[in-house]
Amino acid sequence: MFLSDENYIYFLEKFGLYCSDCFETIAYCLLPNHFHFLVRVKPNQEDKEIVQSFSNFLNSYAKAFNKAMDRNGSLFQRKFKRKLIENDSYLSRIILYIHLNPIKHGLVKKTNDWKYSSFGAYYSDNHSKISKELGLGWFEGLSEFLKIHENSVEEYLPVEYQLDS
Repeated sequence: MFLSDENYIYFLEKFGLYCSDCFETIAYCLLPNHFHFLVRVKPNQEDKEIVQSFSNFLNSYAKAFNKAMDRNGSLFQRKFKRKLIENDSYLSRIILYIHLNPIKHGLVKKTNDWKYSSFGAYYSDNHSKISKELGLGWFEGLSEFLKIHENSVEEYLPVEYQLDS
């Protein structure tokens, strides 16, 4: 799904183009063969509009990828899944799960080593399309956000990557 830096960047650009009117993005992570987005639907969005914006986004990326790679057929194996998050504890766990996913899959050893995740946007002073205030609100601020991420790393590390204590 992502074969180069340009693929990751283009994917995020397309996401912003097709989905920013419908969603506030709280967290994301793009991995070589899958991705995760945690979004909050903006007020007054109908289900049909939400599904259509995401469908347009994925179709647009797939068509461009296929053209660039001189390939045909589906790029995505199955439809996207969505889950309603109904409690604060689960929301915090989802943010952690998304940001720690590259560690879980053995791609990096530290969360901030993966550049195709929203994790870096949380501690950066640069402008971002991530709803940082919303995400940090679930962790009571940046210092707690960083501490919880750091303390959760070992839980997600594959055995071969676990750090010696």
